[in-house]
Amino acid sequence: MTLTNAEENPHAGKGSSVLLDIGDDVGAIVITLPADLEDVEIERRPVGWSTEPAADHDHEPAADHDHGHAEEHGHGHGEHSHRFPHVAVVPRSSPDGELVHSAVFFDVPEGSYELHALPDGPVRLTVEVTGGHVTEATWPE
Repeated sequence: MTLTNAEENPHAGKGSSVLLDIGDDVGAIVITLPADLEDVEIERRPVGWSTEPAADHDHEPAADHDHGHAEEHGHGHGEHSHRFPHVAVVPRSSPDGELVHSAVFFDVPEGSYELHALPDGPVRLTVEVTGGHVTEATWPE
């Protein structure tokens, strides 16, 4: 199955095991959450990124200009809706057999990220990701 960035993967996060491929400037985030958040989607976005749509502006269609972020997107600025990475909270067995609810973001570029529950929850956690490392955090009650 091949998906584009705009499509959902209905099987994402449903397994109990996670394999993380980290190194260089790529890390991962593992968040422990309360059981009552099972199946809630958690989104990560770069710190300081506006959730407001970008203002319309005119330029040649092929013009290269900075939008203040590294993500690639088309130039339908009037509809400038960003889909940031998001994962579901799922129960997983810990090495000692305990059931732990967690959300795992893999392949995360170094940087600072804000985490919130979709669709429009407030930022509940801010984390710093360092390449080659797994950032672990606990969702505040």
